[in-house]
Amino acid sequence: MMSGQSGDAGAQAAADQQAREQALVEQVVASFETAEDPRLKQMMQALTRHLHAFLREVRLTEGEWASAIEFLTAAGHITDDKRQEFILLSDVLGASMQTIAINNEAYANATEATVLGPFFVEGSPGIPLGGDISFGAAGQPCWVEGTVTGTDGAPVPGARIEVWEADEDGFYDVQYDDDRVAARGHLVADDNGHYRFWAITPTPYPIPHDGPVGALLASVGRSPMRASHLHFDVRAGGKRTLITHIFVRGDELLTRDAVFGVKESLIHDFVEHPAGTPAPDGRDLADRAWSSVRFDIVLAPAHSAGPGVASTEGASE
Repeated sequence: MMSGQSGDAGAQAAADQQAREQALVEQVVASFETAEDPRLKQMMQALTRHLHAFLREVRLTEGEWASAIEFLTAAGHITDDKRQEFILLSDVLGASMQTIAINNEAYANATEATVLGPFFVEGSPGIPLGGDISFGAAGQPCWVEGTVTGTDGAPVPGARIEVWEADEDGFYDVQYDDDRVAARGHLVADDNGHYRFWAITPTPYPIPHDGPVGALLASVGRSPMRASHLHFDVRAGGKRTLITHIFVRGDELLTRDAVFGVKESLIHDFVEHPAGTPAPDGRDLADRAWSSVRFDIVLAPAHSAGPGVASTEGASE
């Protein structure tokens, strides 16, 4: 008899606890009812429900909660005008790629989008068609060419193409202390939508892992390495802005990219050319080996932006 009463009491206590927790969820959700912006109201109420569901599912301890606050505080402290730790956190959780997938819906044969990354910088130097974005960055020369068209196949003349990458040592220019500007630049497609430039052959590199995000990856046994890639940001009037990369076919990191940015359609052949092979534009490479890649870019129309996004023209991310 006593055991039955004890069991009844335990069940009642569990029910009371569940009711107490649910009442708090409903109280917090209701607190956002006064929001004048309906979208803000929707997001804050949904965030509350999902956040509390997570807390209740894992039965978060107060010590774990304090550790999470310390983690976010550390991410804020290490963030500055050259490093964005919160973008890294979003990237390694797959949140960046999921947001990109939502806001860049599949449209005909349009080129797929991927992550912006934490090292995009406004105000890159302009180069002419056939120019060189390396500006002295270490690495093997790489000839990049292709076309920019719409999904109907029509050329997109005057498309603005922004490109940036890490050097052969795995560092972006902003990671150095000497204010150099290298391995980044922008150019404009010609009247037929053609573009061409010199860059450096992409190589693998780690995302910054000397901060809290790196510690998180290490604690779960994940690598901070990114597959070799070259960044693109392509914009044109009436077209959806495309932020993407191209990846090097054969790179062993393609299946375990730290930020989940690899898509099969973005993997390309970087053809190796031995020293002495003439360059396509007659450039004197001083007996250096070089590579080449073709990347034909297809832009979706601006109206094809994802739900809740009218257009990405002029957006910085």
